[in-house]
Amino acid sequence: MSFFPRISLRPEVTDYLKGVFLNNELLASVGRHEAERRFETLLTCLSHPPSSTCVRASVHLAPLGEIRHKLCEELKKVSRHVHEDSRVHVCVGVGQHTEELQVLPHPSVPDVLLLPVDGPRCVQQLSKEVVVGAQCGNAVLRGAHVFAPGMLACPKHMKAGDVVSVFSDLEGKCTRGAFSFHGKRVFVGNGVAEKDRSSIFCSGEPARGVGIRMIEPLYATPSFDGLLPQLVFLQNLPSVVVGHVLGPRPGERILDMCAAPGGKTCHIATLMRDQGEVVALERISNKMELIRQNAQTLQLRCIKAFCFNSTRAVSEHSNPEAEEPPFPPESFDRILLDAPCSGLGQRPNMASTWNLKEICSFAPLQRKLFQAAVQLLKKGGVLVYSTCTVTLAENEEQVAWALRTFPCLKLQSQEPHIGAEGMPGAGLAQEQLRLLQRFRPELSWEQVAAGAPLSCRANSDTIGFFIAKFQKT
Repeated sequence: MSFFPRISLRPEVTDYLKGVFLNNELLASVGRHEAERRFETLLTCLSHPPSSTCVRASVHLAPLGEIRHKLCEELKKVSRHVHEDSRVHVCVGVGQHTEELQVLPHPSVPDVLLLPVDGPRCVQQLSKEVVVGAQCGNAVLRGAHVFAPGMLACPKHMKAGDVVSVFSDLEGKCTRGAFSFHGKRVFVGNGVAEKDRSSIFCSGEPARGVGIRMIEPLYATPSFDGLLPQLVFLQNLPSVVVGHVLGPRPGERILDMCAAPGGKTCHIATLMRDQGEVVALERISNKMELIRQNAQTLQLRCIKAFCFNSTRAVSEHSNPEAEEPPFPPESFDRILLDAPCSGLGQRPNMASTWNLKEICSFAPLQRKLFQAAVQLLKKGGVLVYSTCTVTLAENEEQVAWALRTFPCLKLQSQEPHIGAEGMPGAGLAQEQLRLLQRFRPELSWEQVAAGAPLSCRANSDTIGFFIAKFQKT
């Protein structure tokens, strides 16, 4: 059952991706039919959210079982409250009744809790319509309410308390403050207006806070806004896996090169039990503040965040006592390079307006960051490279380039390894591909309809993601 079957891409981008997923090495490995199936499945999955919400538990503050119990209790309170206040009788929790709320521990990742998502559901569209931006629409599909800054158009006489249908503008063509919009858009659910139109589009200070409280979303999953902020952190499953693959240990000095908004940084500090030093670099100042805020919320003191461009993080002068960037070579025991990328694995993403030049612009930057990382890593140290995209050029081809360029780097096995192996097409040997971890979004709607256990589908129904682990010999 699919309301928006495939991600909307520019034709040249679709052709580029098709070439990636139907490359000669892959065709020889799995056959044309399987390669075409994977490509079509990818395009379909990208426009939908995963069938589970992944939450990383702050196990440095409390045991997983205790956090799970508290989360269940809080979710039941939220669900009861929404049921009592809602003007439309709908299901707002996961499952049909509040007592069916499930919070399940992941079988292989010790600090992850999973909540099944109900959807896509049949929701009847209403006469009053609100249009939101694409990013806002994507967030709604993952359980968020509509915040006022994301609203673009709404009825002329909309008042607080009105029940409205919410649509996402796919091409960015809706004019803010319009009364209606009939361009390319997609329905994401129904909600109750929290504000009058006049307060949302007023001429003074821009409106803040929730503009539409979703009561009948296309995908039903709890909102985590303000919910146990110290104990639970919304994070995609592969992003949590990265921290475990890096394997930080107490007392080590670790660098997170592209750290904002700080989810992985804080996870690294947690795995070190807040003992040692985690240096987080981010070149955009307001994003760097997010890292500090997250660290403060999670009570982590070993994180030092700096506004700095990581391509320039290597100092020409040897000063082993340097506490601020740039740093001398071989300063860090472990380095995470979660590189800026084309983001084509993010879900849900109903449309992308990027052209092919933009999609292909990230590889040179990734290589500059890689060069800095290798210099900053101690001998015997571990470097983990990751992206949230699905192209060969930013993933397997970067691994092949790194192995050619830096003979000191050796691929290492990953733990946990719950994704697929690397994709053929970059000239890597089969044993090298097996050491890589590629999360390839795959979801069988038949599995969901048949009630397949969440543990059976959570590892494959994720965002698109890639992980490579190296050791410097």
